[in-house]
Amino acid sequence: MFARSLFALALAAPLLGTTEPPQVGIAVPPKHVWAQACDDWDEWEKPGPPFRIFGNTYYVGTCGIASILITTDDGHALIDSGTEAGADIVLANIRALGFDPKDVKVLLASHEHFDHVGGMAKLQRETGATVIASEAAVGVMLSGQTDPDDPQYGTLEPMEPIAEGMPYFWGDAPYRIDYFGIRPIDTPGHTSGAMSWSWEACDEDDCLTVVYADSLSAVSSDSYRFSDHKDYLGKFLKSFDSIAEARCDVLLTPHPTGGNLNLTMSLLERRKLDGMPDFACRGYAQKQKQALSLRLAKEAAAK
Repeated sequence: MFARSLFALALAAPLLGTTEPPQVGIAVPPKHVWAQACDDWDEWEKPGPPFRIFGNTYYVGTCGIASILITTDDGHALIDSGTEAGADIVLANIRALGFDPKDVKVLLASHEHFDHVGGMAKLQRETGATVIASEAAVGVMLSGQTDPDDPQYGTLEPMEPIAEGMPYFWGDAPYRIDYFGIRPIDTPGHTSGAMSWSWEACDEDDCLTVVYADSLSAVSSDSYRFSDHKDYLGKFLKSFDSIAEARCDVLLTPHPTGGNLNLTMSLLERRKLDGMPDFACRGYAQKQKQALSLRLAKEAAAK
């Protein structure tokens, strides 16, 4: 049991912000197929191999931007599209896994930036699926223009508007996402409409809780100051708690390196021998919260 815990802690060190290498004598698994093809913080539109993460959950994104497919016998859900060009890679990856994009019934979004949902209009045309996101994100995707309240307003590219979309709490949207066992988690901060999503992935009777945690990074235009937006900042701080407190066996993020996809796949491959650590989401939230604290300290010093 001690050796098992030691291995998990060594592999999970990047999630806790440490830089210490794994201890000598602990076997390191071979590189996952995705890690062989993709580098850390890789290009947004670089094709990467699709693969099964666990159970009915698959990675179908590019090397630099995640897209997650959740499958059932009666249709699929897809989270994020990538850029407009990246959406073509997502579609090709879905087909490469043996699934038909026409069977995608729900398109979900993390946050309303062109690198993550710029291809949503293309996916909607290809699949005929309903786009579901936060109210703020739906508004941006319908207009194709950045929300003026976005910390990065003025620095982002416009995107092709979607034909239609609905907030996750309107009409039959709750039923549509609940059909796939998906639970919405409001996590505003990176954008005002940022969302995270959680579901249970099962391999027969073996089930793990997956959290697709949105970007929690405090990125902005040069003129934006988080400390000048108290209400927004308060919501941002609550988002860290929402992710830290979520039941979380498997952490996925819109930028795969942000949640350390390589580590996640290594842990899953070794899981039956070493178990899964339960602090991935807490470590991710803590690291991003510390970054925001440093940002606020710099803003205060610059006054």
